[in-house]
Amino acid sequence: MSAEKTPIDGSSSANTLLQLHQLLTSCSKSISGGNFSQSQTSVSKLINFLDSVSDASISELEPGAKENAFKILSGIYEFLCSPSLNQENIDALSFELPKSASKFAGVSPQCLEISDNIIHRFIEKCSPRDMLPILCEALDSPNKTVQAATYVCPLISGLSDVFISLQRRHFEQIKVAVPVVVKVVKAISTESDYEDTELETLFERIVVNALSIQTVCRKLEDGENEKLRALLGLYVLQILALVSVSRNYLHFALRLASILPYSGISGLGLITGYSVDTMSHIVIGVVWAQKHDEFAQAAKFDFGAIKTELQNNPTKRWQAVGMLKHVFASIDLPWEFKRYTVDFLLYITSGDISNKLGHNDCSLYMTSLFSSLQALTMIIIYASDTVLRKNAFEALKRVLGDIPNSQRFDILKALIKNSDSSSMVAILLDLVRGEMHRERILRTSLQKNEALEADSKTCQSTLFWSTSILELVESVLRPDTGGPPILPDNSDAVLSALNLYRFVLMTEAAGKA
Repeated sequence: MSAEKTPIDGSSSANTLLQLHQLLTSCSKSISGGNFSQSQTSVSKLINFLDSVSDASISELEPGAKENAFKILSGIYEFLCSPSLNQENIDALSFELPKSASKFAGVSPQCLEISDNIIHRFIEKCSPRDMLPILCEALDSPNKTVQAATYVCPLISGLSDVFISLQRRHFEQIKVAVPVVVKVVKAISTESDYEDTELETLFERIVVNALSIQTVCRKLEDGENEKLRALLGLYVLQILALVSVSRNYLHFALRLASILPYSGISGLGLITGYSVDTMSHIVIGVVWAQKHDEFAQAAKFDFGAIKTELQNNPTKRWQAVGMLKHVFASIDLPWEFKRYTVDFLLYITSGDISNKLGHNDCSLYMTSLFSSLQALTMIIIYASDTVLRKNAFEALKRVLGDIPNSQRFDILKALIKNSDSSSMVAILLDLVRGEMHRERILRTSLQKNEALEADSKTCQSTLFWSTSILELVESVLRPDTGGPPILPDNSDAVLSALNLYRFVLMTEAAGKA
């Protein structure tokens, strides 16, 4: 079905329209005649002609190319609306024309509107179930086109119409389309080549797309309604993460936030990971709410209640910290949004939370806590904003302080051994030394108060004074790679390790360990 592109006859607009008319007539006759091979050739010539027109109009290689594009697109739409056009022709053209028409969307707002109308016409005349894979396939190849941000807009709007037009198996069919949309929008929103107006047009279509799923949910019975609502919630959360590329898109975030209560997702459920399965960016909504009161109101998040619950419930707090790793470790989210998230972490760990530990075991959450703390160290190392680095370090200390003593040393040791930054290793070793100093003071205080029987639980929790400390020092001075540490690359870590060793020796020599 491949053929060389038909060049545009640039002599006049009339000649271009004549070419279009001839190609459409050829398609109609060959399709109606039942000659499959000839119809494929005719459709291929038509598509190549349209691609030539759209390419020329977007690149403006020829005078009047944009005007020609508008007339050609209008001619296509008039042809599709002709009462004499039979269903066989429409079905055959539905496989290729939606994609070709969408390529005109970036030419002008008028061409975008006609592209919308062409796709809507196909959805009216063809089976929505058949149009869904056609639109998904067209969506899945925006990287092969110019101006992908505008190219996908008519296709996403077309999916919105398809969702509402579906008669059965709504959840199964929408579930196929949602990942395609998210993938495409993510690819586009993370690029820097698009203007704000282009992304605004895209996000507007996405919001309408989510609202169309909500409309479908309301028409379904309880069983399928519940599944589709859950899918809608996940969709909105992922799109919220993409909208977060800039604070300029807060108004879109607010509209998406208004859908979250309907999907059954609560603020506390989001931040602890209870409402939905663990996935990237599902805490985006709560971070938005923490930064913008309008978002909290739209999403019906009681942020004060969320903070109180997290401060009083260590299990939920550990769950929440574990979820934040998705934001801290993201390479797509801007530093500004990570700053919001660090502020949120400081917010939920503020006050005296250490005396509210319900138990002293967070083993179930050690892996996620470690991942979050490791991601925080990356912010401390690489953020250019001094305030952000300082706040991230403060958040790191608070989270470590919230971990029971019996597991705090293990997580600090893991952070040290898995860090490639000499400066970060030095900082973490200094934190270990601080923990040892704190435990020494506690033990000395208990020893002086002879009248007070030592709390066995407290004594057992002073675990930093052990042979493991020497193993930690040795891991820096005698790395696993063999030989001495490379200097001056590792000078910060080596100096901190030596200071820690000196502290241990001096304290034991004084008889205070």
